[in-house]
Amino acid sequence: MFTGIIEETGSVRAVQKGSTASFIKIEAKKIFEDMHIGDSIAVNGVCLTVTGFSGNVFTADVMNETLSRSSLGSLKAGSIVNLERAMAAKGRFGGHIVTGHIDGTGTISEIEKDGIALWYTVTADKKILRYIVEKGSVAIDGISLTVAKVTENSFSVSVIPHTAAQTALSSKGIGDTVNLENDIVGKYVEKLLSAGQPEKSGNSGITREFLSRYGF
Repeated sequence: MFTGIIEETGSVRAVQKGSTASFIKIEAKKIFEDMHIGDSIAVNGVCLTVTGFSGNVFTADVMNETLSRSSLGSLKAGSIVNLERAMAAKGRFGGHIVTGHIDGTGTISEIEKDGIALWYTVTADKKILRYIVEKGSVAIDGISLTVAKVTENSFSVSVIPHTAAQTALSSKGIGDTVNLENDIVGKYVEKLLSAGQPEKSGNSGITREFLSRYGF
């Protein structure tokens, strides 16, 4: 599990694509402090497993499913990526629950300056937008951000200078593709509400009224 608080950005050293799988090599600094084979690293919000590392470069395998459902397939040598190690049990939960399992991609359609902040507008499919709510959370390339506005075909976030400077978002432009992960809580709530199948011992008791009563 991740929190969406990016630890550092890394630079892609190499990407090799095969017929059934690919691998990626990324150069970084901070995340090597306690790295081990088998560790999970979120790369632009995609959870990858470390299969090898030497010096300040680590390697991760990337399955075709991952390439087809994320923007990792467009990475090349020199690309800047966001990096976050899995959350330590003793760590602070600074963002929101991020699994590293991408729901899909979106396209940056607008970037506007608003004082010291930058507004990024992202267009996305309705299957993703259905879980995005104003003042809720969304992970863009693994960055935990608060949704400021939602329309029928897009949503917007306001990014402070620190976030832009410490992540790869500052290198993105209009037309670029970004990985999107919805807040998992909303997906679980929808699943429970749409199940509609009583348990053997009777109804589960989870209804819209029940969730509303307890603040959901």
